[in-house]
Amino acid sequence: MAGLQQTNSEKILLSWVRQSTRNYPQVNVINFTSSWSDGLAFNALLHSHRPDLFDWNAVASQQSPVQRLDHAFNIARQHLGIEKLLDPEDIATACPDKKSIFMYVTSLFQVLPQQVTMEAIREVEMLPRHSRVTREEHIQVHHQQRFTQEVSCFTFLLSSCCSKVVVSLTYTISLVL
Repeated sequence: MAGLQQTNSEKILLSWVRQSTRNYPQVNVINFTSSWSDGLAFNALLHSHRPDLFDWNAVASQQSPVQRLDHAFNIARQHLGIEKLLDPEDIATACPDKKSIFMYVTSLFQVLPQQVTMEAIREVEMLPRHSRVTREEHIQVHHQQRFTQEVSCFTFLLSSCCSKVVVSLTYTISLVL
């Protein structure tokens, strides 16, 4: 599956995150999905570069994942000018969207110091590779395929009745996806 390969930009960004959060024992970022769901990684990343903005211990120990995520996104918006592009409820799940997290972390990378050592990059290259698709990824792909098949079948059935309705429905469904 194409989603299992890691691009060079992902390696560099993950190296930067791991290097930045190395001094936070509660944080172990190994991917752009589940490693971020408890909110600690976002806060540790911000705190590592801007410790003057908040008390790490208060955030790490007293708040729920949704509260920690909301805290990080608000700090980034107020002090770094990064819009709150993610909803805490969407990230505080077992398998949040990789592309959304990658995009947001890239925004942080653009405004925070960007020093990445070769050692940090080698460390990321040594992380265990996920050779199997997780159950959540399998379910997500299965549902997408099933939905696509159902839409195709529905479109075919309607095509014999009225082509204008089919075009309209296909366009609306594409926008929703």
